[in-house]
Amino acid sequence: MGTLSPKIPSEELDRALNSAADLMRTLGKEIITPEILLLTLVRWPESAAARILVRFAETRGFKPADLERAVEAQARTRSGRDADFYFNTAAGQRVPLSDEMVIVLDEARAIAQAMDEVWVGTEHVLGAMSQSGVSTAGLLHSFGITQQAMTDVLSDQALARHATTHDHVALARQGQARPVYYREDLLRDLISLLTLTTDRHVILIGPAGVGKRTLVYSLALLIAEGKGPADLKSVVEIAEPALLDNAPAAVRAGLRQARGGVLFIPDIHRFFGGPIYADFPQATKALQKAFLDNRVAIVGTTTETDYESRLSGDATLTGHSHILRVPPASQDETVAILETIKGQLEADYHLSITAESLRSAAALAQRYLPPTPLPQAAVHLMHRACALVRMASQSQLAFRPDLAADARLDAEDVTLAISLMTGVPVSKLGSDERTRYAQMVEHLHRRIIGQEEAVLAVSRAVKTARVGLKDPQRPIGSFLFLGPTGVGKTELAKALADFLFGSEEALITLDMSEYQQEDSVNRLIGAPPGYVGYESGGQLTDRVRQSPYSVVLFDEAEKAHPRVLDVLLQVMEEGRLTDGRGRTVSFSETIVILTSNLGAQYLADQSLGEVGRQRALAEVKAHFRPEFLNRLDEIVLFHPLSPEQLRAILGLMLRREEGLAAGRGLRLQVSEEAQTWLLAQNDHPEWGARPLRRILQRHVREPLADYILKTDPPPGTVVRLEVVNGALTFTALPGKETHEPPQAAG
Repeated sequence: MGTLSPKIPSEELDRALNSAADLMRTLGKEIITPEILLLTLVRWPESAAARILVRFAETRGFKPADLERAVEAQARTRSGRDADFYFNTAAGQRVPLSDEMVIVLDEARAIAQAMDEVWVGTEHVLGAMSQSGVSTAGLLHSFGITQQAMTDVLSDQALARHATTHDHVALARQGQARPVYYREDLLRDLISLLTLTTDRHVILIGPAGVGKRTLVYSLALLIAEGKGPADLKSVVEIAEPALLDNAPAAVRAGLRQARGGVLFIPDIHRFFGGPIYADFPQATKALQKAFLDNRVAIVGTTTETDYESRLSGDATLTGHSHILRVPPASQDETVAILETIKGQLEADYHLSITAESLRSAAALAQRYLPPTPLPQAAVHLMHRACALVRMASQSQLAFRPDLAADARLDAEDVTLAISLMTGVPVSKLGSDERTRYAQMVEHLHRRIIGQEEAVLAVSRAVKTARVGLKDPQRPIGSFLFLGPTGVGKTELAKALADFLFGSEEALITLDMSEYQQEDSVNRLIGAPPGYVGYESGGQLTDRVRQSPYSVVLFDEAEKAHPRVLDVLLQVMEEGRLTDGRGRTVSFSETIVILTSNLGAQYLADQSLGEVGRQRALAEVKAHFRPEFLNRLDEIVLFHPLSPEQLRAILGLMLRREEGLAAGRGLRLQVSEEAQTWLLAQNDHPEWGARPLRRILQRHVREPLADYILKTDPPPGTVVRLEVVNGALTFTALPGKETHEPPQAAG
């Protein structure tokens, strides 16, 4: 009897055969047949074979579940003959294989060898199962998975895997290069460094998206046109699949292919950092040797952070290369870049693009898509806008954007795309910002009762930033709100979020009483690699990275540890943070608000007047360092609320309750006497408006819910809340169909 050699199958196929042995016993069989192995692969979505089957399901129009049922039915009914051949399982058991199973494995090995593969994988077994004469062939053919179709798929995959390098100069001469915009100053600097006779290797440094790769493609086009350095014949790039398969071999092949030219290595930091941090540590030495050689000029790309953390400490690299920093494109350059790729976009999406839309994309991307730099932010925006216009013209789509189906992309389409990408409402983007900000005080006062000084101070600072009279890299505004509890500090933060970004959901709140320990910094920005909590990210940085258009509220800031305050200082001063994973998070589109109860006792005593203000500020200055306070745009003082202001706030809150009732089809009315009764329930007027929410919950919302459950009033009913015999009562107004008796409200 024979035994299947463990060196034939790949690790994945070996695992599949072990699983097939378990499935064989589950089905009550005594021998592994092709049907049992096929059923195993169908039920293992991570396998290469299953991924191919899903691809066929999408192109052939069948459901994977239908294929699974058909395979299972055949596996249960078909037995197969013992071929006197066994498979040794991981548990040391010898499982018999059918004669057809042996044929399938042998054919799979032949397919793998024909494609120069080292191991036999599940995809090769699937190819063998589709061949005529095998018991599974008819079943697979009925789903459109023919031998020829499998051959085509496997050949395409093999070609993709074995393409080790790409010569961009050769591709340009073949007419396969994409159009690129020449950033002439940078291109001239790059060529001058590559013209050196020694140590002519170059590291391009800049944020992702500034055009480092495009700069290299520009060089390849010049060489193809005979306008580049005379001694450089090629620009070779190692294919990513080749690096993942065998990085050392891929680098060696790339260096051989690039002799007499340039070897282009995007994200070159991946090869450095030692066994712990490097993605391809086994290829590091080959690259280090290449930096000592002038037969190939190496051009790598990286970011400032990755250069400092992984490359700057490698003497071989830094001693034999030059740094060329690639800054983001300007708005004018970005428009020119978009004009360069405009024809390609029109051809890809089958539409026409107006010149106005290009200018709009550059301006909106710079304004609303940080930290992604130009030109990448604008290019991404144009792709999204093109996709929206393309969708609008496809009538069969279930979900289509509300756009004219005219196959023409204009500035309004770009505005809709940026709204979908950022969550900023179209109305905010499309309106005249000068008019909006001129009415900012009135808008905020629709929600903020009193506190004129606070509203004016915040509005003044925001307007100053918005007209460009402030560093655009820093937050829109940084404020410290001082005052007793319940006077509107948090409510003003919510109102700002709604005014600037269209929703209260744009408010990020962090309670600083939870950040009193020194290691709390790791919770804010994320722990560095190797430390506990690294995977969870930063509670501040992750949320701002996901929602860069936000009001960030640090509640009770005086309770934060001094190291946490250092982080806030960096946010206010530089407008960015680097998280535990080395990613830069921009705060340039946020408003930073810190609240504090320091000095609240002085501000609460209105009899103190200006003396109380000065004492409160003195307490603040004694607690926070001068450099911290100097970074604030305003220290905003909130005053206690008068009885009249509390009544006005209650009115605002009751309007929200009326809105909730309207959602149930009811009209809620609250009498003046009922409002007076509700205000009288405030046992802690020193807490300002804060108790009112609890009072409304207890005496209005919960009783109203009980009333609705008991009486089930029809839509349109007017429910009046009034005082009867000293108690709140819900009553349906006379003339309605309900005729329900009054019910106590609480």
